Amino acid sequence: MDIADLQHRLRGFAATRQWDPYLTPKNLAMALVVEAAELVEIFQWMTAEESQQLDGATREHLGEEIADVLMYLLQIADRAGVDVPNAVERKLVLNAKKYPEPDAPA
Repeated sequence: MDIADLQHRLRGFAATRQWDPYLTPKNLAMALVVEAAELVEIFQWMTAEESQQLDGATREHLGEEIADVLMYLLQIADRAGVDVPNAVERKLVLNAKKYPEPDAPA
């Protein structure tokens, strides 16, 4: 996945529709929360086991909602000047320090 290319395509999509004035980091974050809620709604009344055994239509719907969430995240990062690959790498390092590997049993 080429993040820079996706961000470029999302900018173009928005520009041709004259959405740029509305796509502020704040507005995009609010839209992200709505899409995340739609993602959660798919699993709302499922058991943990059911959530791991989705039928094809549900998996397709899930993919659409995941794509919506990802696209909003990429747009927030793009509009706020956050380098996503660098941010992820930095966060992985921080998480490894915060949550070190458990000691191996003797």
